[in-house]
Order: sequence, then structure tokens, then C-alpha cells
Amino acid sequence: MFKGINVVSISVPDLDEARNFYRDTLGLGEPIYDLPEAGWIEFGTGGGAGNLAVTKAESDWMPGFGVTVVLDVEDCTESWEELKRRGVRCDDPQTFPGYVTFCSFYDPFGNRLQMCSSAPDVSGDEL
Repeated sequence: MFKGINVVSISVPDLDEARNFYRDTLGLGEPIYDLPEAGWIEFGTGGGAGNLAVTKAESDWMPGFGVTVVLDVEDCTESWEELKRRGVRCDDPQTFPGYVTFCSFYDPFGNRLQMCSSAPDVSGDEL
């Protein structure tokens, strides 16, 4: 019945600040859809698996931790280092040998996102 994920949206209190962060700091590039009058800005994520949107939050909004957007990267540790250089709040990467390396990072509003890459298997070879 389902064919994939079209878009995942994250609520934010400030669309202009979100546009700058997701476009420039995370490097997602120019939005695919930039409709602040509708409370919606949508970005591509570099793959065919779905897009990421930011939407205008309601007045009683709190940062989200219930659903986590996980973005694929080539090397999680290198991407973690780059995001830290760009001033992004990041948790330390965690590795499950043979499976995944991942880490959480946060947008300027406190929303948690994650990134992940394949981890070396127990013999040291990449998956």
C-alpha cells in the first residue's frame, strides 16, 4: 500500500531562523517549497527517501523528541565534527560495530535530529 516517505515535518517557532539553519548550517540548500505564508518550508535531503519540512509551531509549542528524523551521511564521525565546527549542538557519536554509527544533534529550537552511517564490522571492514 505505501511506497515510501514523502516528507517529515518539524515544528519550529521561527520559520526565518529555521530556513537559515536548515538551508545554510545543515547545508540542505535552497528549499523545494518556501511558503512561509502557509507556515511551510520544505527541503530535499540528498536522496530519494523523502524530504524534510519545517512548519510554523503553535503558540504552546515545545521541542520535539517523540519522533526523530534520522538523516543518512557518508561518515557520521566526520559529519559530527563538521556540524560542531558550524556551531551545531551535537551529542557524541555512538557505534554499534557491524551495524551503525549515529549521533543526535539539535536545531536552534531544541528539536532533536540524528544522523547515521554504516559502522565497521567487528573485523574492521566497512559494511
